[in-house]
Amino acid sequence: MIRKVVYAVALFCFLTACKSVKEIVYVQDIDHVQLHEITTRYEARIKKDDLLNIVVSAPDKQVVMPYNLTLSDFSTGGGGFDSERVTLPYLVDINGEIDFPILGKIKVEGMTRSDLADYLTSVISKDVKNPIVYVSFRNYKITVLGEVKNPGTYSMDSEKVNIFQALGKAGDLSLTAKREDIILIREVGGVNTHYRIDLKSANLMNEDFFYMQQNDVLYVPPSGQRISEATTNTGIWSVLLSSVASVLAVVTLITK
Repeated sequence: MIRKVVYAVALFCFLTACKSVKEIVYVQDIDHVQLHEITTRYEARIKKDDLLNIVVSAPDKQVVMPYNLTLSDFSTGGGGFDSERVTLPYLVDINGEIDFPILGKIKVEGMTRSDLADYLTSVISKDVKNPIVYVSFRNYKITVLGEVKNPGTYSMDSEKVNIFQALGKAGDLSLTAKREDIILIREVGGVNTHYRIDLKSANLMNEDFFYMQQNDVLYVPPSGQRISEATTNTGIWSVLLSSVASVLAVVTLITK
């Protein structure tokens, strides 16, 4: 009889462990999902309230100087007069425009960095020989909230950040987090749109929203089961004792 009780307890613990694993493991079906080939290079698009760094250069630095938005700090030292120029960012206004030196208002919303660099190069080259235009985001940030180790807003070095990388930046999900009902909030055309994400499904990597965009918010809700409690020593013994008691009660009823 004791042997049967032990086997029953072991089976119960095994089934409970399997259930816990299925609740927390990512992309469980990755071996059975056909992942699409990435045929296009992802590139973030400029939105309202973005801050852009735009630097215009050319062999003749004096000629392109008026095309750069700079703050000059002048100082004198032992070597004489020195000038250091600090490049200022461009704020994309409520109309999706920036006010660019010499050229005036330019509609940039919806453009990629490459689009804007190509456009400015084309226009400036009418007056400047061989101009080089560099465009970058100054405020490329994402926010991760909820059941993660380090919730907060993060500045990203790369514009190609997927959902897993964003969660990694926040220290990954806690064991108390839901894996199948994460919410991604994104502004699309001036309207807040949301997507529901299932981290347990490898199909996530085929979705258009797999890559984050600037100012995206990722919210991880808590799960109903508190798995972390069962992973502590106290929790483990509590589960085992409860399992033994349950099995013994069943055995007692059967043998009566």
